Parts: sequence; C-alpha cells; structure tokens
Amino acid sequence: MKNIVLIGMPGTGKSVVGRALAARLGYGFVDLDDLIVERAGKTLPEILRQDGLEAFYALEEAVGTSLDREDTVVATGGSMVLYPAAMEHLRQNGVAVWLETPLSQIDDRMPEDLTDRGIAAPAGMTLRQIYEERRPLYAQYADVIAVSLEGAEETAQQVLSLLRTVDIHL
Repeated sequence: MKNIVLIGMPGTGKSVVGRALAARLGYGFVDLDDLIVERAGKTLPEILRQDGLEAFYALEEAVGTSLDREDTVVATGGSMVLYPAAMEHLRQNGVAVWLETPLSQIDDRMPEDLTDRGIAAPAGMTLRQIYEERRPLYAQYADVIAVSLEGAEETAQQVLSLLRTVDIHL
C-alpha cells in the first residue's frame, strides 16, 4: 500500500494532520524532522546553528532518500522539495499531498527568528521569500493539493476525500 507524503511550508500542520490521517487509516506515522534529530543527536535549531545550513541540507536529503516504509503517513520538512532525488524516492511508493496554507496564516505561527523553529533557509531570507522559492516546487511534486483547514481532523478528512476523488488507491 502507498504512503501518504505530506509536503508544504513549515507551520502548515503536516505533523498534526499526519497523525490524524494515520489514525484514520490505521497507518504508521513518521515525521522526517524527528529522523533528522535522531541521526544528528541534536535539535533542528542546534544543527542549523552549530553545523550550518549545508550540513542540515545534507542530513535532510539523506533521510528523504533512504526512507523505507509502507502504509505510513510521512510528514516531510518544509525544505524536502529542494532535493529532487529525495522527492522522487518518496513518491515511488507514495502519493504527495501539498498542504497549501496562505502565507498570512503561516506567518502568524512562526517565531521572529526562523532558526528557532528549525526552518532551513539562507540567513536573512524572509518567510515570504522562502514561500515564493518553494511554492512552485510544492506544486511540481504534489499529486494532490489540499487547502489546510482550521483543525487537523478537518484537514485530514479533506485529504482523504481528495484522495478518493482523484481515485488514488492507498
């Protein structure tokens, strides 16, 4: 059975929606950020501050290209779409669902210092610039686009309905 791979900006609810989806489907759940933290032995902000952006990118890409799961809802980091090989690997046995969220809502959920949230981006890059850089990549890799709704359960139900509508068999 196919995995459901959630993509989208940080703050769109990929982790909470992913857990709700997994519970509804009887699937496993994995947050790739957790796997990065596990491999590095430090938090995302610590990796970014101590090891730098390139080291973070290398770790994230390695996690994305090596994931081997079935019947799992996968919450990716917001920057996973920067790695074509990782996205192709994740989509080999998965359907990519973009949780699209308006920038204004994402902005409300983010701390002033994006590194505090573990957001991987070059120093000085604004949330709007990150959004504008990644938005075409989310669109490119998405098999399905779901608008992030108020509440994880509602968004999870919408994702399931969309998957059925486009006749994607899980």
